[in-house]
Amino acid sequence: MGTIRPEHQPGVTAVADKDIDKKKVLATLDRILEAELAGVVRYTHYSFMIFGYSRIPVISWFESQANESLAHARQVGEMITHLGGEPSLAIGKLLDRHDYDMSEILRKCLEHERSAQALYRKLLSQTEGRSIMLEEYARTQIATEELHSGEIEKMLRRPG
Repeated sequence: MGTIRPEHQPGVTAVADKDIDKKKVLATLDRILEAELAGVVRYTHYSFMIFGYSRIPVISWFESQANESLAHARQVGEMITHLGGEPSLAIGKLLDRHDYDMSEILRKCLEHERSAQALYRKLLSQTEGRSIMLEEYARTQIATEELHSGEIEKMLRRPG
């Protein structure tokens, strides 16, 4: 009979307490969860407020961003419970004003994406060299958020 490795025993997480500052990591993961949930609300709200001849493709883009934010929220919630934490019931900063000029909406989206990048970078700094799972998760999310920021920056550019 083989023995059960500690990380496979009930009640034992795969990440040892000595490897990371679990309290700080869980706090960062909660902020990420709150930001991703705010992204769901933000992108969904913006999708309602788009008018004009380019409405259909723009709405589709906002809806896909909202869906992706929800997927990210679910993923980070699973990370939190994996580490033995309880996911926050709070939501991050929502819209501070209602400006529906397309350029202003995109600038607010870019601000939101950059804020998310900063949170994922904070997670990376807390886990780098200490937890491969969390480090790779943070790196993957940073890359995804950088792609989102790049897309928004391209949408804000004027042709020519």
